[in-house]
Amino acid sequence: QVQLVESGGGSAQPGGSLRLSCAGFAHRYGRFCMGWFRRAPGKEREGVARIDSDGKIMYADSVKGRFTTSKDDAKNTLYLQMNDLKPEDTGTYYCAAGGRCTIATGNAMEHYGKGTLVTVSP
Repeated sequence: QVQLVESGGGSAQPGGSLRLSCAGFAHRYGRFCMGWFRRAPGKEREGVARIDSDGKIMYADSVKGRFTTSKDDAKNTLYLQMNDLKPEDTGTYYCAAGGRCTIATGNAMEHYGKGTLVTVSP
């Protein structure tokens, strides 16, 4: 069974940075789609970024130019570098793997971690 464990969440001020990590994905998922999703308080889960099997990356419009995702297959770890954070980035961030390779919906992928909380406030 795939277990995805996120870490790196916490508090930051607007304009600050945080880096999230996702460890534990099975090696075979390195050949499939992986991504990041988030759920803001009182809202539906939404896609943030994904990397497909060819290494092509797609970002949600709301994070383009500020967030960068990458993965280290040797370490079985996926990363999300978040810069220039805004209060609207507050939410629980989930790592995901497998399933449909899209961030157009919040439930497209097959496996999700339990999430890590990011809070952005002055």
